[in-house]
Amino acid sequence: MSRFPDIVFLVLDTQRADRLSCYGHPAETSPYLDSLAADATFFRHAIAPAQWTIPSHASMFTGVYPSQHHTHQSDSLLPHSLPTLAERLHASGYFTVGFCNNPLVGVVNNGLRRGFYSFLNYSGLLTSRPNQIGIGARSGWLDRYRQLFKRLLGALLNRVQDAFARSDLLLALSFTPVMVPIWQTALSFKGNTARSLHDAAQLLIERRGVAHDQPIFSFINLMGTHMPYHPPRRFVQRFAPHVLHDQSARHYLRRFNSDIYGWLAPLNSEIDDQRKATLDGMYNAEVAHQDEQLGAFLAKLRASGVLDRSIIIVCADHGDHLGEKQLMGHGFSLYNELVHVPLLIRDPTGDFPRATVVDRFVSTRRLFHTVLTIAGLATADEQALTLAHSPSSDPEGGTVFAEALPPQNAVRMIQRRQPHLVRERACDQVRRAVCSDQHKLIQTGERLELYRVVDDPNETLNLHSMLPERVDALHERLRSFVRYTDDTRPPETRASGYDDPDVQRRLRDLGYLE
Repeated sequence: MSRFPDIVFLVLDTQRADRLSCYGHPAETSPYLDSLAADATFFRHAIAPAQWTIPSHASMFTGVYPSQHHTHQSDSLLPHSLPTLAERLHASGYFTVGFCNNPLVGVVNNGLRRGFYSFLNYSGLLTSRPNQIGIGARSGWLDRYRQLFKRLLGALLNRVQDAFARSDLLLALSFTPVMVPIWQTALSFKGNTARSLHDAAQLLIERRGVAHDQPIFSFINLMGTHMPYHPPRRFVQRFAPHVLHDQSARHYLRRFNSDIYGWLAPLNSEIDDQRKATLDGMYNAEVAHQDEQLGAFLAKLRASGVLDRSIIIVCADHGDHLGEKQLMGHGFSLYNELVHVPLLIRDPTGDFPRATVVDRFVSTRRLFHTVLTIAGLATADEQALTLAHSPSSDPEGGTVFAEALPPQNAVRMIQRRQPHLVRERACDQVRRAVCSDQHKLIQTGERLELYRVVDDPNETLNLHSMLPERVDALHERLRSFVRYTDDTRPPETRASGYDDPDVQRRLRDLGYLE
């Protein structure tokens, strides 16, 4: 192995930890990830710094909490004062490449692409490939014809999208039950998992366009477990067989898949057992389908010898509510369904021992420091925060924080349709949490909740009134955290190009805009 290994940074967008069999799910949803986890350092209690895509990715890419990078909203811009992980790696000679299926990372110009020499976006009908170096671009008259056709079709689609964005009547039409599935299918906003993994494997194995002995940093974002749910039939048969035979379940699923508003708004009442079983089963089917595709990707790397020459990091940016606590999606909570995420690191160099379990709380923001340390680029302060530390030498001592600043476009959408939910469920309130030792304290406005999450991962028993001294101690840590982040956060800036009709349309498809 060369001095600096290839690094594969794989983010499973919207992947709950508790739905992977290696994290205790009773069904075998993830045999390929289970196998990788058994040969890696496995982090049992990894906590995402935020509850949704943009702030969580921004933290992983900069190493700071959301209140410090201040990139909370769909139109936020990552401050240039914070160099990204890809910028640091690229400046030091790494070939930095992204294979991204989430338009919030790959399309919106919010700074998350900074530092990538090549960044491929797979979301949408026309995959954006701004730089084909090393990805096996075709040549010849047929390819030129295809590119011309795609440009002409793209121009036509842009005109249609612009018309929908500027007309209230057409915009309302696009959100009807008939039109939403058409947009979702045609625009393929969950991306193309198989193609992105194929392209990533091809680059890592063939290394076309990469200089001799130049290490590669590959960021891969997969969207397979994001709503809506359309897994192959064989996975539905395994995990949600009732959907194939129960007409009412199929009707509910069709309605759910086309109800973008329903993906984010709190529920008015508890979800019934049949609907909960439908969502659980279909989500699990998507998890298993994506796991199978990951298995094929890892098999290619193993057969070529790349796997044993690379650092493999697998994590998630956040999870998803599927009706628990009368919540859906990932906008308005810091419960474990959203912030407890999978994390495993397979390291042939030995800094992360194989078949090892880490039981303390860790924050995925420290993947920034970890990768820089692996690449030999970390400062002394950054190296102190690598996740390779033993519990006794961990400077954070197993204490981590998470923040949920509500997406304002989602709050406005709920305010217009169901204003009582904003008041009753505190949708417009900032939430913060601290995890330490066995407990997690969540603060929402003046409300405090305490859970012994190690023993009560579903957070069913609020210990606030039973353990007042523990509440006080953790609350003081939260207050100190807020004072520190208020002193260090940069001014908020807005992403350029956010008002572009194509960007607006893709955000609507994901449920982030109405």
